Amino acid sequence: MSGGISVVVLQTERLTLSPCQPGDCADFVALERDPEVMRYLNGGRPVDRAQSGPDSLFLMPDGTEPHLWTGRRKDSGDFVGWFCLWRDSDTQAELGYRLRRSAWGQGLATEGAAALVNWGFTGAGYEKILSTTMTVNHGSRRVLEKLGFTHARTVSVDWPDPFPGTEQGEVWYELRRADWKG
Repeated sequence: MSGGISVVVLQTERLTLSPCQPGDCADFVALERDPEVMRYLNGGRPVDRAQSGPDSLFLMPDGTEPHLWTGRRKDSGDFVGWFCLWRDSDTQAELGYRLRRSAWGQGLATEGAAALVNWGFTGAGYEKILSTTMTVNHGSRRVLEKLGFTHARTVSVDWPDPFPGTEQGEVWYELRRADWKG
C-alpha cells in the first residue's frame, strides 16, 4: 500500500488472507463470471474485461492491487474470494469483498472482513472505514452490521444500465476507530 503501509498476511480461524498476486487473476475472473456473485454489481450480466476500463462501476482485480487480499481456506487452500481495504486517505479506507457462491452462508465474509477492519485500525492506523452496497443486498448489509458498521446514508445512483434493485439506491456504512469494538 502507498504511504508506507505494508500489506501483511492475515490469519483468521478458517482463512488465510494473503496479498493478491497475478496468479490469483483466474480465480478473480471466475467470480465475475458467476451471475449470482455479480447480481448486486451489474445485475448478474457476464463481465467482458476487454470492454471494461478503469472507470468500471466495480473493482475487477487482476492480482496487482496493493490493497487487495486473496482469501483461501486454511485447511485446503481453496479459493474463497477476495477482500480489499482501499486506501482513500491517510485516515480513511473503504472495505469491500467478493466471495464464491460456495463460500456463502458460512460466516467467511464476516470473518475475513473483520480481519481487515482489525488490521486497518491497528496496523494501518485508519480512523474511519467505509463500505457501500446496494440497498437490496441484505446479506452484505448484515455482514457490515455484525462488524459494528452503522448506516450513514442512502444515496440514489444514476446507473448507466439499471437492473432490479438499483432504484432503491446504495447504502453507505461507516465504522470509526473510536466506536470499534475489536
